[in-house]
Amino acid sequence: MLRTLGVFVARHRFASLLVWAFTIAACVATALFGVTGESLFQRLSSAGPTVAGEASEAADLLAGDDGTDTESLSLLIHGVDLSTPELATILTAATTDVADIDGVTGVVNPLAVPPLPDGSPNPAAVPLLAPDGTGLLLSVQMEAPDGDLSDDLLTEVEDRLAGAADQVLQFEPDATVEVGGTPLLVESLVAVAEADLQKGELIALPIALLVMLLIFGGFLAAGIPLIGALASIAGALGALYAFSYLMEIDTTVLNVITVIGLGLSIDYGLLIVSRFREEFRSLVDRVGERDTPAERQETMLQAVGITVDTAGRTVLYSGLTFAIATAGLLVFEPTIIRAIAIGAVSVVLIAILTALVLIPALLGYSGERLLRPGLLTRLPGLGAILTRFGDVAPREGVFSKLTRHVQRAPVLVSLGGIALLLLLGSPTLNINVSSGGTGAIPKASTQYGFVTALNDQFPLATAPLVQLVSDTDEESAAAWAAEVATLPNVSAATPPVDVNGYWVSRVEVDQNEGPAVVREIRDDRPDFLHWVGGTDAASVDYVDSLVAGAPWAALIIAGATFLLLFLMTGSVVIPLTALMISVISLGAAVGILVWGFQEGNLAGLLDFDADTIAGVDPLVLTLVLTFGFGLAMDYEMFLLARIKEHHEQGESTRLAIETGLQSSGRIISSAALIIVIVFAGFATGNLLQMKQIGVALAVAVLLDATLVRTIVVPAVMTALEKVLWWAPRWMHPIHARFGMRE
Repeated sequence: MLRTLGVFVARHRFASLLVWAFTIAACVATALFGVTGESLFQRLSSAGPTVAGEASEAADLLAGDDGTDTESLSLLIHGVDLSTPELATILTAATTDVADIDGVTGVVNPLAVPPLPDGSPNPAAVPLLAPDGTGLLLSVQMEAPDGDLSDDLLTEVEDRLAGAADQVLQFEPDATVEVGGTPLLVESLVAVAEADLQKGELIALPIALLVMLLIFGGFLAAGIPLIGALASIAGALGALYAFSYLMEIDTTVLNVITVIGLGLSIDYGLLIVSRFREEFRSLVDRVGERDTPAERQETMLQAVGITVDTAGRTVLYSGLTFAIATAGLLVFEPTIIRAIAIGAVSVVLIAILTALVLIPALLGYSGERLLRPGLLTRLPGLGAILTRFGDVAPREGVFSKLTRHVQRAPVLVSLGGIALLLLLGSPTLNINVSSGGTGAIPKASTQYGFVTALNDQFPLATAPLVQLVSDTDEESAAAWAAEVATLPNVSAATPPVDVNGYWVSRVEVDQNEGPAVVREIRDDRPDFLHWVGGTDAASVDYVDSLVAGAPWAALIIAGATFLLLFLMTGSVVIPLTALMISVISLGAAVGILVWGFQEGNLAGLLDFDADTIAGVDPLVLTLVLTFGFGLAMDYEMFLLARIKEHHEQGESTRLAIETGLQSSGRIISSAALIIVIVFAGFATGNLLQMKQIGVALAVAVLLDATLVRTIVVPAVMTALEKVLWWAPRWMHPIHARFGMRE
């Protein structure tokens, strides 16, 4: 079937490329300009991951249900004398001006809120006043039916507040004056994500092209995988736009899906083009140069068919393994993880299609030109290097020699390699899984100044990290708050106030200690109806939700991977060793993640504040483990396909390992180098989550393609050579019926 597909596409290449060009153009146009007037970037959100739990229930109780949805913007002023007449005049005029805007439901000027009869500050104004007495927040509430805030309304309110901010700076130039709020924060994070995406591509694509030039020695062969990569990115953007009407798509989803699609499609394209050149040369050597164009065309079509039937089958199995690993994320509750899972499965399927359909059509046009030495090979000095590091490996080379050295003491090498991986993964023993850090807002965000000033100067106006909510009498609620105030890492707990019929106390905790405090409070609950809420409580609920789903996700991923590897090899030993080695390798990558971010050792290099990071973000950890496993299986498939091929040709297990690694080592190393560059390029962005994902996956791929795939795997397979291809007798008919065959 695959051979027929490859020949058909190459024979009808003009029609195939025309369909692809139309599809890519439609996806790009849809993503950039939309169908209903909104582009993909306008439809993105940045609400963060949420799950149903105690914290969300508490938030719903306090929010009540008055039938209206609102969003707010604030004018933040700090470092001024609040008694200045000019300030009062500006704020009074701004309040009147903004209140007249259609869609504004309320404006709160804390200077205009009268004090209580006893002269104390009005509780409604206290959160809007800086504790040091030199700042305030002018808060504006706007209609947002069903959570949809009008862009025109947002722009008009923002412009009016910005005008007032300019007036304040005219009489107090040294004051801190910012306009901000959740709608502007979401806009800024989407803009940062878009900029990071462009920056990552500008870094990754040129370097990837350079690497492929070194591999193939010419622009034609090097360009074909990049065309496939660009097509995959376009397809991914179109798919995400469609999914944005079915679920909320976070900014993180866009960057993650794009980087995965870019890396995989380059990998697959590299494998297909390399195998085509190998098979085409082999056919030409066997049948000789054909005389007529029709005969030469037939030879080319045969080469395409063999390529799609061999390397294309490897791509199909590899892609399905990655897709299944990603689909395991669907068992988790958070919408953002499910969105990433659906988007990743979509982009993997698109990458498979580009490898099996688009690239064979491009090969049909390139044909014999791919066999000719590229222009770069004619340059003095460079030609020898390109010839030495070409894509088609000789029978004897670096990888075969390395394998023979490894095979002299396979048990010792296996133990040594595994020990090194365990050492790299040792920081994982101190991992703290928490999304409670405050460093998620990048400095590149236009809202960074507002968020920083809000957190530093107006703590009571920020969302509480920990909050006590109870349905009891005031005395019992006060006693609970007083008891919580004595806990370690708790600096204070405010007296309870009535909010929507419930008693509410705000708990002040030490930096990054909120999740631990939440768990301690929940471990010793009072005997009346109560809830522990706040952002750190929501983080705890989120982590607990992921922990609950993790065993099912791991079972699905491990089971499906085991089945596919069994169908590919006919062995149960190979899948088990592959799973074991991948887990150890991923542990090493997570260890580097903990060492670099939780412990702050990469703060200087990657420009982030280590003090704001409470631990490893659970979303980052989930994606690193899932995508890292999928990429590891990618290279496992590349290697096993060639080892199995040589073994079926009659070579002994030991020799098949040697020749299989020699045949695939260059492509695995080249593909890994490119994908490391892709991940590293995106790690230079501003979003902290993308920095962590980029670094961890770059490390995972680097370790897998060097230490694991070229040393540990050959050593372990050689040590187990006597039982490597074993499977229970009852499984033989299953493999005979459904196993991978060429």
